[in-house]
Amino acid sequence: MIFIILSFAIAPMIYNQSEFNLRCEWGPQGVAELAFISDVIVIVDVLSFSTCVEIATNNGAIIFPYAYRDESAIDYAKSVQAELASHRQRWTTTGYSLSPKSVAKIPAGTRLVLPSPNGSFLTLHTGNTPTLAGCLRNCQAVAHFAQKYGDKIAVIPAGERWKEDGSLRPAFEDLIGAGAILSYLNGSLSPEAEVAVTTFQAFQQDLLGYLKKCSSGKELIERGFESDVELSAAFNISNCVPLFKYNAYVNVSSTNLSLP
Repeated sequence: MIFIILSFAIAPMIYNQSEFNLRCEWGPQGVAELAFISDVIVIVDVLSFSTCVEIATNNGAIIFPYAYRDESAIDYAKSVQAELASHRQRWTTTGYSLSPKSVAKIPAGTRLVLPSPNGSFLTLHTGNTPTLAGCLRNCQAVAHFAQKYGDKIAVIPAGERWKEDGSLRPAFEDLIGAGAILSYLNGSLSPEAEVAVTTFQAFQQDLLGYLKKCSSGKELIERGFESDVELSAAFNISNCVPLFKYNAYVNVSSTNLSLP
């Protein structure tokens, strides 16, 4: 009996990469394993939640993640006095959505609920651990800000979901984004984190080309959103650091930041 109890207690530690300062693991289970033992956690959903959050908050918007794309999102938007982003539609020319292009000119102070089964869902499950949204556009800024919280940093590539059963589909673009952020961090890399950095470095010279050729990129291009892939592939062009606080992402790199 004692052996069984000890085995149960020790087994979860195998997966949390706790012997390393810099950790990387996929999706919801990655958050569950790493969030509570890390000083800060970075959510990476390049196509397109994290990129949307970076662009919108860089413009001064306030982004409320929401995990579900159903009727409950309407009530939630009303409860926080915010607009509700719609589903990404090919021919929509007005309104906001998960399309980075749709928020490119969002006015400062706009309060927007952004439903997402990946980036939003993960954000809302990080508990009390400080949470940042990272992408290729702001990788260095997010990395440098993350280390202000401490040495134990978890980077979570969100991945996508298979339409057939909703299971996790590890996504090329999120591994690249996670590797870009980890490449600017100081500390001991777990093997999982080292793989992300090595992969990013292997493809760094042609990020746009590879994002257009990966499965997620091809899907968006087929649906008419090639400009979103282009916006998402921009590398290290932003100092924006979206921090999740008071149920919303806000840009903490702004010296005049205030959250209503």
